[in-house]
Amino acid sequence: MQSEENCCNIHNHCNCPIEATLNVIGGKWKPMILCLLAGETLRYNKIQQLIPEISPKMLTKQLRELEDDGLVLRKMYPQIPPKVEYSITDFGRTVIPVLKTLLEWGSQYLDKKCIVTMETEKKVNKWNLYGNDI
Repeated sequence: MQSEENCCNIHNHCNCPIEATLNVIGGKWKPMILCLLAGETLRYNKIQQLIPEISPKMLTKQLRELEDDGLVLRKMYPQIPPKVEYSITDFGRTVIPVLKTLLEWGSQYLDKKCIVTMETEKKVNKWNLYGNDI
């Protein structure tokens, strides 16, 4: 196993497990897609319906990348009209605990950021009460 010291070495970035992980699951939509597929097998239109903010082009791109990385399985049924389903692979399921940890950390970060923002706002309001310009 690679040490943290080696992973954070900028000269060794091609072997950094953290960088590799972020390259695979990073981005605005991949974590959401993976979490949806962890719950059930879905068709393209259902994923689009559950994430209305994502464009069809971006959804297709993200699904292809997840499939290429072995996290998502695309199953096409030979019928008319065509039927395609997406599901998470066993390998893809191994990333769900990582996403849960990121969710927990992100929640703590946002809570802290919100508290800091509220404290700053209180200070600004306090200064404004005394007629001070900031």
